[in-house]
Amino acid sequence: MSRIAYVNGQYVPHKDAAVHVEDRGYQFADGVYEVCEVWQGNVVDMPRHFDRLGRSLRELRIDWPMSRAAVEFVIREVVRRNRVRNGMVYIQVTRGVARRDHFFPTDDVAPSIVVTARSTSPAAAEEAASKGISVITYPENRWPRVDIKTVALLPNVLAKQEARERGSKEAWYVDVNGMVTEGGSTNAWIVSKDGVLLTRPAEGGILRGITRAVVLDLIAREGLAFEERAFSVDEAKQAREAFVTAASTLVMPVVRIDDTVVGNGHPGSTATRLRELFHTATDFMAV
Repeated sequence: MSRIAYVNGQYVPHKDAAVHVEDRGYQFADGVYEVCEVWQGNVVDMPRHFDRLGRSLRELRIDWPMSRAAVEFVIREVVRRNRVRNGMVYIQVTRGVARRDHFFPTDDVAPSIVVTARSTSPAAAEEAASKGISVITYPENRWPRVDIKTVALLPNVLAKQEARERGSKEAWYVDVNGMVTEGGSTNAWIVSKDGVLLTRPAEGGILRGITRAVVLDLIAREGLAFEERAFSVDEAKQAREAFVTAASTLVMPVVRIDDTVVGNGHPGSTATRLRELFHTATDFMAV
């Protein structure tokens, strides 16, 4: 079955999906996006993703391309047409197509919207989680407004490519003070030597991850020791456990940071338990 994409009002074969050469997403990275998990035929935490998408649009002063209800319908339809039971759905909105100019185009330029979906393998994800992943540390190289989920991801691409070339799955950004901010496409967590869960506050310097928010709900529900504060690279390397969170990974244990083994080199019990419980704390939109 060929994949189907939604592009500006039309469902088209994925191989033919395209936007205009002067779309501002292509010319200026002038756009935002969301990625949602599809789990057992449901889109996970759609209200939270919509709220964050709306915030990102407001911060860049881009209008919604259509009503939230209409976007929700398109997401359902794209997932349905692609027969995705477990996978990801991607939503991208840009400022639209206009003559290349740094200034915003006139008000009559409509935003562009693209929605795609693809299947993933739950078995492969569980196998990865059972072994854990390695991460590298990488100097922060991004603009300060990383709280906006923009399509301007070249710094993240460079960081994650460096991780791949060094045999790792993710890069953890490190600020000028030696403190971990977040991953190239994930939020970063550790369990301290004292057994306290730690992750950096999301007031600034990191993206307010939706999966991160679900894990915070789980921590509160389960009564786990938790502190929202920055942690250093050295503290992370001496931690009992480490893990990352994202819609694409859920809760993924980290067993190595650079050349340092974390804990006993195996996925920790806290990360493993949070992964097991994850979908007990999420919201579902049936397709």
